[in-house]
Amino acid sequence: MSGAPERGRDAAELAALLAPPEPSAVAAPERTVRYGGHPAQLVDLHGPGEPAVALLHGGFWREAFDRRHLAPCARALVARGVSVALPEYRRVGGGGGWPATGRDVRAGLDALPGERSVVLVGHSAGGQLALWAADHPRVRAVFGVAAVSDLGRALALDLGRGAVRALLGGASGPAVEAALDAADPARRPRPPVPVTLVHGTADGQVPADLSRRFAARHGARLESLPGVGHYAPLVPGLPAGAWLLDRLAEAAAG
Repeated sequence: MSGAPERGRDAAELAALLAPPEPSAVAAPERTVRYGGHPAQLVDLHGPGEPAVALLHGGFWREAFDRRHLAPCARALVARGVSVALPEYRRVGGGGGWPATGRDVRAGLDALPGERSVVLVGHSAGGQLALWAADHPRVRAVFGVAAVSDLGRALALDLGRGAVRALLGGASGPAVEAALDAADPARRPRPPVPVTLVHGTADGQVPADLSRRFAARHGARLESLPGVGHYAPLVPGLPAGAWLLDRLAEAAAG
């Protein structure tokens, strides 16, 4: 999604992710709560009762991509008996960027109904946000899926064709170092909750090495998915997607 051109496995997985879903997979959320006046400052609530899982979408923090492509995952979890929060947040090109995007994630978690703690799940750029927000009091565990878990390394590799620099406001020199110190999960203290990183070994958008580096530094659990690309864990109809849904349902029940 606005990263390196999708080829091979990633291209096929992205097509599956964006394919028109079955009607049951696009059911409207039962409720939507707002946490601010911007159109993106809202949280869709799928399923009855308090959410047990919160899903943060990816898209390299850009306005072109929103929470809607994770709605099938949310409905698949509801079918497994798990209520889900699907937060939206301001993104680059729509009032977002750092620190506004991060503040929105925390405000969205603040706005969740009830008092139940949640398993916070983030895909790709959403993985950076989930790891960054791991110390929020509503979070009891984090799953980073193909996560941009090391912003400094992602900047050096120019992942997303300028996405990290755009997130940080185009900063350079000392300014970018200060922004990275604030935003980069790899530079922050070890998360206070259990962290599981899930990464396909064939990911052409976010190298699996980022997850290996984060896991080694911060003691996270790493689940490597052989032959899987960037998008399959978010596609309920693919084996990697069904596997992840089962793990999230188990984590929510725990």
